[in-house]
Amino acid sequence: MTTHKKKKVTKYRGSKSHGGGAKKKRRGAGSRGGRGRAGSGKRGDAKKPSIWSDPLYFGKHGFRMKGHTEKIIPINVGYISDKIESMKMKGIASEKGGVYEIDLEKAGYNKLLGSGTVTKKLKITVKYAVQKAVDKIKKTGGEVILIKKEEKKVTSETKELKTSKKNKDKEGKEDSKEE
Repeated sequence: MTTHKKKKVTKYRGSKSHGGGAKKKRRGAGSRGGRGRAGSGKRGDAKKPSIWSDPLYFGKHGFRMKGHTEKIIPINVGYISDKIESMKMKGIASEKGGVYEIDLEKAGYNKLLGSGTVTKKLKITVKYAVQKAVDKIKKTGGEVILIKKEEKKVTSETKELKTSKKNKDKEGKEDSKEE
């Protein structure tokens, strides 16, 4: 036979401490020494061992290159070799004379990694590639084309061209004034 017991919440309605003794007990995070990892300072003896065992607790770790904002999105050579037919169906890859041509920038990748095996001839255009991946593709008769950013280099020849253009413009303006 089951008995119906009154809920404790109902039982304690109207009492200040709900059966917890003094009013200041069982109140907030102060009774448990703070929230989370608080209280791990000089005298936080209870939490010190757990902090000592974690080498990543204090300080910064690793490094980031300043100004380097491009995110690397890699893909393995083996994955491309396995999924080449589905890539062809989606329009990412095309086949010309037994050679599959893929532009990985259009597919959303910017780095080619060397894990896996290559079974087909591939002609891959990508921004970055690992040497191992390039070697594997060359073994099967394919090639990897690396896209490089065009850097504007200022040489003495380009400086001379700019100054000669300025001089011609000045001469042209002077001639028009005289007429």
